[in-house]
Amino acid sequence: MCYTQSRFNALLSACVLSLIATPGWSQSLTWLGTLPSGVGSVARGVSADGAVVVGGAWNAAGQWRAFRWTASGGMQDLGTLGGDWRRALGVSADGAVVVGWAANAAGQDRAFRWTASGGMQDLGTLPGGSYSEAWGVSADGAVVVGMARNAAGQRRAFRWTASGGMQDLGTLGGNWSEARGVSADGAVVVGWARNAAWQDRAFRWTASGGMQDLGTLGGVRSAASDVSADGSVVVGWTYYDPEEGYGYYERAFRWTASGGMQDLGTLGGCCSAAFGVSADGSVVVGWAWNAASSDRAFRWTAAGGMEDLNTTYASLLTNGSELSVAWAISPDGRYIVGEGWNAGRQEAFLLDTGFPRRGDVDRNGCVDDADLLAVLFAFGGQGYRNEDLNWDGTVDDADLLEVLFNFGSGC
Repeated sequence: MCYTQSRFNALLSACVLSLIATPGWSQSLTWLGTLPSGVGSVARGVSADGAVVVGGAWNAAGQWRAFRWTASGGMQDLGTLGGDWRRALGVSADGAVVVGWAANAAGQDRAFRWTASGGMQDLGTLPGGSYSEAWGVSADGAVVVGMARNAAGQRRAFRWTASGGMQDLGTLGGNWSEARGVSADGAVVVGWARNAAWQDRAFRWTASGGMQDLGTLGGVRSAASDVSADGSVVVGWTYYDPEEGYGYYERAFRWTASGGMQDLGTLGGCCSAAFGVSADGSVVVGWAWNAASSDRAFRWTAAGGMEDLNTTYASLLTNGSELSVAWAISPDGRYIVGEGWNAGRQEAFLLDTGFPRRGDVDRNGCVDDADLLAVLFAFGGQGYRNEDLNWDGTVDDADLLEVLFNFGSGC
């Protein structure tokens, strides 16, 4: 690493001159509302800094619409591909690229990629198909994954890029697959696929290794929903199939190559499912039933196990409001989005947990010399890691300034 003293001094001076007050420990819960005269909404993705949330909401005509939300602009309807229905399911780290599905003028659902400058782009289908859905997007917005039907009408997981178009990722020996999540650099894709025994299994796909069956927790079926930034940690759920006589049973899991599939437990009820994971793979969010068989949004960590967000953040909830499902989490694990009940209606939420503090690279609650040195030693490095505080793929001036602006916070 090469970093001059003069450059460091210039950045330090910029920090001092900014006169930004040291932020305190803050937690907040924001209910995102609905589209005008709509009756409900669900949040499915959040940008790295928590400033942009995407999802679906009902409009006044009772149509489900894709939205992009910001604190300053509120809930923005992202338009259509000519039809009435659509939903946003993923967003890039900087909040600029949104993906999902929308009906076209012929009533066919199509995967889309939206930007403010280009609007809603139809990503097409596999050859001969007429249907597709986008479920995940890489950190830079360049790689989109999802599901599309082929000429035979079979569902297939796809990976899309502007240069390569829509690539069929295959199956595990059966005739069906869907992709739901993608690593920060777009190289690792996860989802579920049917094997030769007609059992749906969670998979992890790479260009070099193809589609890997991640197994189960003793049942016959599993599904993967998200993956860490480097592709090493996969989360999802595994279950028995009622058609095979075992009864419905579902458990959230966290998978690693060294540890295999780990059961994350429940909140006292029978079932749970994991939907999102932080960039470093340490924080998992999702849904679980409690002992009363009520839907509860959860957060899981190795140290704390599975916690009910309604209990942990009870002080942020008003009488009658609850957090039902956590669908996604920001790369640093600070922001959680999902759906719950507020003022008698289903509503999207944004939970700011207050941790980690901005600039807290080592996640110890104090922005100090250790965080500054971590960024300096990683300076110029490529790839998504905790030192890359804005999750743009490069450790640079922006990340160093994030530490400097918040230096001393929590110490």
